[in-house]
Amino acid sequence: MKTIKGLKVTTAPSGAPVSRMRIGGRWEEGGSGEFLEITSPATGAVVGFVPLGTRADAQRAIAAAQAAKPKIAGLSVWERAKLCFAVADVIEGRKEALARTLSLEQGKPYHAEALGEAGAAVAAFRNAGEQIKWLETACFPVEDRNKRAFSFLQPKGVFGIVTPWNFPLALPSIYYLAPGLATGNAMVWVPAPTTSIIAEKLMECLIEAGVPDGVVNLVIGDGPEVGDEVVSNPGTDAIAFTGSSETGRVIASRGAGKPLMVELGGNGPTIVLADADLDTAAARAAGGCFANAGQICTSTERILVAEAVHDAFVEKLVAAARAVRMGDPFDPATTMGPLNNEPNAQKVDAHLADARQRGASILVGGGRAEGLATRLHYQPTVIADLSPDSLLNVDETFGPVVPVLRFRDEEEAHRIVSKSRLGLSAAVFTQTIRHAFRWAEALKVGIVNVNEMSPYWETHIPAGGAAGTASGIGRTGGRHTLLEMSDLKTVTIDISR
Repeated sequence: MKTIKGLKVTTAPSGAPVSRMRIGGRWEEGGSGEFLEITSPATGAVVGFVPLGTRADAQRAIAAAQAAKPKIAGLSVWERAKLCFAVADVIEGRKEALARTLSLEQGKPYHAEALGEAGAAVAAFRNAGEQIKWLETACFPVEDRNKRAFSFLQPKGVFGIVTPWNFPLALPSIYYLAPGLATGNAMVWVPAPTTSIIAEKLMECLIEAGVPDGVVNLVIGDGPEVGDEVVSNPGTDAIAFTGSSETGRVIASRGAGKPLMVELGGNGPTIVLADADLDTAAARAAGGCFANAGQICTSTERILVAEAVHDAFVEKLVAAARAVRMGDPFDPATTMGPLNNEPNAQKVDAHLADARQRGASILVGGGRAEGLATRLHYQPTVIADLSPDSLLNVDETFGPVVPVLRFRDEEEAHRIVSKSRLGLSAAVFTQTIRHAFRWAEALKVGIVNVNEMSPYWETHIPAGGAAGTASGIGRTGGRHTLLEMSDLKTVTIDISR
């Protein structure tokens, strides 16, 4: 049986809805004649089928975006803002239906997480519409009294966009689609295959809101084929990607010479100092680990705790892990969903096996949950006595696993942190402002949250990996995304004649 990303490939979908791609002004099933069977990671039931696109499909989408580029670039800033507001209104009107699809396909609990993600997509388009109207450029003082100099923003052209499966509704909206529309870019969007049904539903919202044909094109398929074509094709003027560091390196190579916006993996350290409020630190660290079943690039991936408070902190963390509830994603009591796909679950398995081999102690959890509908449900897990060389400390795990490492002094803590080359986010818990500033300045990450979980973020705040790490290029968030998706042009005028 042929599979892609763990999904069954078939030529005869039956018994469930068939999704479509959007190329130019047409909904279609692509040229391969093959489809991916999407099953719920929470229940195992078939949710639907999505078309398996080809390079030729991606090429047609790029051509459609190039043809539509003048349409969106020719709209005034206020017209583009109005278009973003219209998309937000349509998403809001479909919020419950979108959240239901999201919960079925991605696995996250409907009440605890999916409704909130749908709301974030609404806010993404509203915020982009507001922010673009007030994004000012400069008029520059010049030495020559007969010259005037000023700058303005223009769209980059056609963006190739590749997005992941962990937040398949909010992330494309916040990071790329809403700011892309606001800044006047045409786009070719390749979502993760395992969450492409929700991508089609979002495309329906854009079309109903009046986004012109060809301005946003949806191509579904395998990354090494359709994703590679979008990244490497000379018809795309810039590339945006969120996903693993390994894939990010491939994309940077294949799209060499093009402007890149890439947010990659994280292994955010949480530092708990001896003067921390332990109740707050444990509750928020646990929230940062178990939200979205740990499938967040900024999640609480590892916790370094001062030796003096280690045991007390771990006791509170174990209690928080035991309070997590798994089960039916539509049950209001469910607080954590399954992992989205088998390859990711196998990576979590491998990291736990490595930790055990190196002598770590499993305090709670430690493997896949029994008695639930699929094998993708993973126990909330707390691990102590971890070797700093363990994969859990060095690599991104992307699961509900929270390893705790103790440290004697600041120097040892920095040595443990530096074992990983990832530098996206971190958290520090302390009640001393001097400690907060020193750690915030010393940690080589793009975001440091003090007395808050590492994945805390508001969409107007700049986010991205630190230079010299393997966590990405550029910044997303509010005006920072708008600037990344625009070209700044400078004009000088001689007024002497």
